Amino acid sequence: MDKIDEDLGALERDIRTLKIEYEQYFGGGRSRPPNDTIWRIDQTIKRYGERGADMSYGQRFRYNNLAQTYAKYQDIFRKRMKAKEEGTVQRHFGAAARAIEQERLRDAAAQAAQAAKEAAAQPAAAVATASQGSRAPRRSAAELVGEPGGYVVACSDPDREREKVADLYNVLLEAKKSAGEKTEALTLENFTSFVRQKTAQLKQQAKCDAVEYAVQIEHGQIKLKARVKG
Repeated sequence: MDKIDEDLGALERDIRTLKIEYEQYFGGGRSRPPNDTIWRIDQTIKRYGERGADMSYGQRFRYNNLAQTYAKYQDIFRKRMKAKEEGTVQRHFGAAARAIEQERLRDAAAQAAQAAKEAAAQPAAAVATASQGSRAPRRSAAELVGEPGGYVVACSDPDREREKVADLYNVLLEAKKSAGEKTEALTLENFTSFVRQKTAQLKQQAKCDAVEYAVQIEHGQIKLKARVKG
């Protein structure tokens, strides 16, 4: 395995460990904050923050995602440390972390709703072009996929949400091309067929209203993940 991938994997594990150790500290199970883990994370973040040119596109995606997650966690930790020192009560870290994720999902849903609203307001010819997969997202795939959680779209009926499917396809295609991955077999037609079948399958299995698709970076590769949405 590439040394950079190994270090990024260690960084990801350290961030997970940091969360657990802070929960133990705030819960009274540790006498001191996890300063050793913080030091290791800071060293890795600093080292690769200065070596962006040495990383591949996919590795930079992964690094940026981890750095953003760590920054958000640290903000929560600082607030809880201040509350602990002042003797005030603060929400449990797990609840705060879930709040971050819920806020991200709300933002993604709002962006999707705004995109659908703008698409509906476009001339018929422009919408037709979008449904054929040529309408590009307003932001680059690198920006969208590089966000925590990746680029997220919720589908309940892909045949009636062709603009959403086209946007999801464009982001996945551009991200894979930018990461140097093969895309010859990836067409809008077979992608739409996959989303249609996967949505119907998961809705039936989980008895849910919609399926959420996320284009994200995982171990240096661009992945499409599907998960049920209530």
